[in-house]
Order: sequence, then structure tokens, then C-alpha cells
Amino acid sequence: MIDNIVKNLKNDNTPRTDFVQLMEQFKDPFLVLIACILSLRTNDKTTYPATLRMLKLGKTPEDFLKVSEEELAKAIYPVGFYKNKAKQILEISKTIVEKYNSKVPESIEEMTKFKGVGRKTANLVMAKGFGKPAICVDVHVHRICNRLGYVKTKEPNETEMVLRNKLPVKYWMDFNTLLVTHGQNICKPQRPNCSICSINKYCKKLIK
Repeated sequence: MIDNIVKNLKNDNTPRTDFVQLMEQFKDPFLVLIACILSLRTNDKTTYPATLRMLKLGKTPEDFLKVSEEELAKAIYPVGFYKNKAKQILEISKTIVEKYNSKVPESIEEMTKFKGVGRKTANLVMAKGFGKPAICVDVHVHRICNRLGYVKTKEPNETEMVLRNKLPVKYWMDFNTLLVTHGQNICKPQRPNCSICSINKYCKKLIK
């Protein structure tokens, strides 16, 4: 079943948001990390321009050591919790420079030691930044996998662990992008558009 689901989603050519496309282009662990922090609890439409404004201030941890908290907060406004995120990004930049020789640690365990960085963010950095197989489970991945009946879990971290044991590794890198795009356009939390869904026949429609 999962082979057909992934194949159909890849063939959909559903438009990806500007922010998702930007994340695909980064190929830099630090940029993926700070952009992902901005995106938490904020929609892609708001996060995209905020990320572009942030990148005008810097693109490396060393760059951000020269930026004030107020200046960064102003640049990323109006993302959710923008003041807290500005402080967080500057603290993480300082830690990366001082403790990790200016390089994002290539480990989920080390990244989750950063304040406010959870497994979702760390996995995305591993996949999009380091190019290593990792499963980033956000609300879309968690919802759709449960709706399909592919997993039966209560929260994203649990979904990640089940997928690590069940989902073929060859799909790990693309799985998040495919399901996020599908979730934003078709399989929405409320009123999913099942009539035009390419994986409708594989779905158990377990809508809670």
C-alpha cells in the first residue's frame, strides 16, 4: 500500500508553498534549523517572507552574533512568538559557535539539547540540511498517517517511532514534503477534499 501512496503523491504535482520550496533549496543545516524555528506555530505564507528578511541579516551562526535581539525580532515579525524566537535563534547561534565549532551538530540527540528544538525540527535538519534519512513528523504527517490507517498513534513523536520501524527507509527523505503538501492542499484537518484525492482508495478515512 505505502508504495502506491508515495508513487501517487509524487505524481500529483500538487503545488508546494514558497516556504517549502525554499527549505528544499537550502541544503545548509543552519539555515534549515533557523527557518524551521520560524515556522513553528506559523503558517507558510507568513513564514516565507519573514525567512527572507531574516536571511538579509545573516546566513551563518557568526553573522547572527552581530545582530541584536530587537533587530532580529523586527525582521521576523509577525511570525508567532517572534520575540521568543529571536532570542532563541541568537542563543542557538552562540552555542553553535562556542560549543560546536560553528557547525550544527550532526545528531538528533545533540540538536534537541538546544532550547525549543524538538525531534520534528531536528529530523528536518538531518534530512534537508545533512541529506541523511530522517523522518520529520509534523501535524500533517501525524494526521494523514492516522487518517490512512497506516499508524494508530496519539501524538507526533509516537508516530515518528512507529514510522521508523514501518516505513521503508527509501521514503524517509521525501515523506514529510509529500504529506505536508498533500495536507495543505487536499487532506486538510477539516473537510478533506476526498473527491480529488489521488490516494483516496488506500485511505480508511479514520477522521477523528
